[in-house]
Amino acid sequence: MTDGPVARIIRQKLESALSPQRLELEDDSARHAGHHHEGGMDAQPGGESHFNLVIVSEAFEGQSRVARQRMVQKLLAEELAGPVHALSISARTPAEEK
Repeated sequence: MTDGPVARIIRQKLESALSPQRLELEDDSARHAGHHHEGGMDAQPGGESHFNLVIVSEAFEGQSRVARQRMVQKLLAEELAGPVHALSISARTPAEEK
């Protein structure tokens, strides 16, 4: 599946700021069809409002789980205040990935 505009923005921001070794972003919006927050950036049903993120980066070294989540949330503040209703985050270091 091709990324939509919100997913592309999310990927670009995370890649630019965190240089991840692994970045998996899944649009999980279809599972939330019919919810009042459905639609994402283009207000189309099923589109880009819920995501699951797995990110592995050296930038997380020495950071607590909460600090890592906050780091990602800060980078994506604009998206979380707008089209993205929910973002599940799994943020790990390369050592934790092994």
